[in-house]
Formats: sequence, C-alpha cells, structure tokens
Amino acid sequence: MRRLALPVAGALLLATTACSGMGDTEQRVLSGGAIGAGVGVASTIITGGCIACGAAIGGAVGAASGWLLDEHDKGSF
Repeated sequence: MRRLALPVAGALLLATTACSGMGDTEQRVLSGGAIGAGVGVASTIITGGCIACGAAIGGAVGAASGWLLDEHDKGSF
C-alpha cells in the first residue's frame, strides 16, 4: 500500500499545479477534487480500507465542495 502513496501524491501535486489557464470555478473544482482524493487515499491507507474507493469518494466530495465554495463566493447562495 505504501508503494502506491508516492505516485498518487505526485499525481495530485501535478493536478493542482496545472490550473493556470482555468477560470476560478474550474480551479476550485479541480483543486478540491485533488485535495479530497488525497485525503481519501491517506485516510484509507491509515484505516486499511479500499484505496480506490477512498480516492473516488474523497475526490467527489472535494470537487463538490470546491464548486459550492465558488458559488458561495459569487453570492449565488
């Protein structure tokens, strides 16, 4: 499991640094998804759960949170 953590962390780092040509909403959704996936992977490594499931759920929750934060900042909510 630990051999998987370094490549996943590297992929997440690349995903969060590739936001230069995006709008604010796209940046927040992508960053939120990447951070959520990272937290999901880390927590499932610690607890011994399904790593892919943790990444998928964490990424979805993070992306949704990024979108909601952007909408809140725009005053839509």
